[in-house]
Amino acid sequence: MLQYIARRLLYMIPTLLIISVIAFAIIELPPGDYLTAYMANLAQTGTQASEDAIAALKRQYGLDKPVYLRYVHWIWRLLHGDMGMSFEWNRPVAELIWERLILTFVVSLFTTLFIWAVAFPIGIYSAVRQYSVGDYIFTGLSFIGLGIPNFLLALVLLWFAFSRWGVALTGLFSPEYMDAPWSMAKVLDMMKRIWIPVIILGTSGTAGLIRTMRANLLDELRKPYVITARAKGLPEMRLLFKYPVRIAINPFISTVGWTLPGLVSGATIVSVVLSLPLNGPLLLNALLNQDMYLAGSFIMLLSSLTVVGTLISDILLAWVDPRIRYA
Repeated sequence: MLQYIARRLLYMIPTLLIISVIAFAIIELPPGDYLTAYMANLAQTGTQASEDAIAALKRQYGLDKPVYLRYVHWIWRLLHGDMGMSFEWNRPVAELIWERLILTFVVSLFTTLFIWAVAFPIGIYSAVRQYSVGDYIFTGLSFIGLGIPNFLLALVLLWFAFSRWGVALTGLFSPEYMDAPWSMAKVLDMMKRIWIPVIILGTSGTAGLIRTMRANLLDELRKPYVITARAKGLPEMRLLFKYPVRIAINPFISTVGWTLPGLVSGATIVSVVLSLPLNGPLLLNALLNQDMYLAGSFIMLLSSLTVVGTLISDILLAWVDPRIRYA
């Protein structure tokens, strides 16, 4: 196991290097650069930047250098913990990311816990009580949850709440706490409003997890070892949770590490619709404006978390399922 972990850690180095090259290349693919978008915005307001000002900005941000030199400069600073400066915000990239990270982490963590807490019991019930009334009800709700996009559900809830009660469900804080310093009152206000994005974000994930858990558990319940254990008089609940459920959750254990980048990025489209101050809209805006240091650092952070999460998932899978052993 230790050799496997060490080998995987070594594989992570070239993997992340290749990802960094691809990410930087993708950011540079659109025509122009940040200054092109900046000048276009100025033109819309009827303002024109002088040639000297444009040249000065290019020198300031290093946009007058070839793309490979900009990449080497960026990756070298990144290895030393410096993510660079955001063109648009004129602030350090690390500062922009970390100031929204806590809210993004809290929303994503609550959403993940909501998905697992709701989906697992329902999935187990639907498998054990196959073709019962409850199974049909939960199956129908699962299909609806999978069929409705999260952003569409958010728009419908926003319209319904505003048209019916005149209440705006956007944001994580009430207007009086929006710019207030952190306090217990602000935390409690956030907890009162956080359930709205949590339910919206967790709908499709819960529906998908219910269907997967039901299918996996039904497959295990029909295997000979379950029939043999039941014939030997093993109590039903002990039989269910000691063997079939433990094996049926393997697909979730193998992908649990993928939740790490989700805890940092959040759901971008839903965050835009609900005006949530999370990292997702920040990344989207950086990509649209070709803010390459902000967008590139974000992508590298998410990629690193994905690689680390995959390693964690593999280790957990080997621990949970005794049939899996890495030499």
